[in-house]
Amino acid sequence: MENLNKYVEHTLLKQDATIAELVKLFEEAKEHKFLGVCVNPCYVSLAKEKLKDSDVKIVTVVGFPLGANTTETKIFETINAIRDGADEIDMVINVTMLKDRNLEYVVNEISGIKAACQGKALKVIIETDLLTKEEIKLASELCVKGGADFVKTSTGFVKGGVGAKVEDVELMFNTVKDAGLQVKASGGVRDKQAALAMIKAGAVRLGTSSGVKIVS
Repeated sequence: MENLNKYVEHTLLKQDATIAELVKLFEEAKEHKFLGVCVNPCYVSLAKEKLKDSDVKIVTVVGFPLGANTTETKIFETINAIRDGADEIDMVINVTMLKDRNLEYVVNEISGIKAACQGKALKVIIETDLLTKEEIKLASELCVKGGADFVKTSTGFVKGGVGAKVEDVELMFNTVKDAGLQVKASGGVRDKQAALAMIKAGAVRLGTSSGVKIVS
């Protein structure tokens, strides 16, 4: 596959990232013509400045990494991020509410954040490492009901988690494809072989800090 770079959201979300590392991320994204970068919300305006003469999308995260903020807080984060220049929002689902089967809460939160996106794409991180197969399917269905654009595997922050698994991506894809949603595989996609396996399973986006390695 020649255009792997167009699947990559070049990601740097670690807590101790330096500004120099972020600037390097933006330069690499431009050099390799990656589809996007994914950074924490306080760096969106920096990304906007550094990527202004490129086609690289700016993606940021909301309710990250636990998903346990109030819905109002997540909506506020979303509005701020769009104002600062974010092109897409990756929100973390409230896993407790999902597991407790408070499904209305989950759907309402997704739809509230989607409204705050002002037409920009919303991806919903369901944190597959913490879910059963049944819960992965259910969470994907709730993303459809809430009006999301994508369902995404992982934050990459679950201790001992493996992140994206091929069978989970396939399950998510099969659950949402007829509704027109797409899948982002994130967490543990570290080489070309893994990237191609995720794409074959149905992912159209790859959230990875190994983008340069994957395309080189």
